[in-house]
Amino acid sequence: MTSHGTCRTCRGAGEKLFLKGEKCFSPKCVFNKRPTGPGNASSLGKRRAPKSEYGIQLAEKQKARNIYGVGETQFVRYIKEATSKKGSLATATLYANLETRLDNVVFRLGFAKSRPMARQLVSHGHTTVNGRKVTVPSYRLHVGDIIGIRPGSVEKGPFREPNEEDHKKKDSSVPSWLFFNPDKREAEVKTTPQLKDKDASFDITAIMEFYSR
Repeated sequence: MTSHGTCRTCRGAGEKLFLKGEKCFSPKCVFNKRPTGPGNASSLGKRRAPKSEYGIQLAEKQKARNIYGVGETQFVRYIKEATSKKGSLATATLYANLETRLDNVVFRLGFAKSRPMARQLVSHGHTTVNGRKVTVPSYRLHVGDIIGIRPGSVEKGPFREPNEEDHKKKDSSVPSWLFFNPDKREAEVKTTPQLKDKDASFDITAIMEFYSR
């Protein structure tokens, strides 16, 4: 997705989805200047029309897909796996499926400033799982898996030896279900991500309702 495209995605959602990392927190963020949906000049400044229940559910689904960078076909696979469970296990499974993607974990560990950048790092072969190079961003991680940096990439760009300030930032931002060792620059999946840890701005229940129609 292009830089321009990511900004249009946030404007279409009506809120920041933080797809461009640090730029989303800066004055340069396009959403700060144009929070209205994409369209011609005459539409700017107009209020958004109230959404129907279906429209709200659709928007939440699109929001989650855009946040994690998941295509519709793959997202439907996650939904099918989730709906094979009963009750609250369904929503918990969907959330875990999204969070345990390798590209998302690389982002959560602070090795990339955004998920799109994390996908690129994984695709280019900079990351390992249990000591083996993995180049599939959607690779599903499980409890006990060790995520590391390929030896040939250790001194490159975002993987260079972190300073004390970097240690503090990562310690505070890494979710509790991951154990991060900043000295080794690797992490272990300690437990399955729980919905109570969710910090993403989408309604997972609405998404499940959308696909149950």
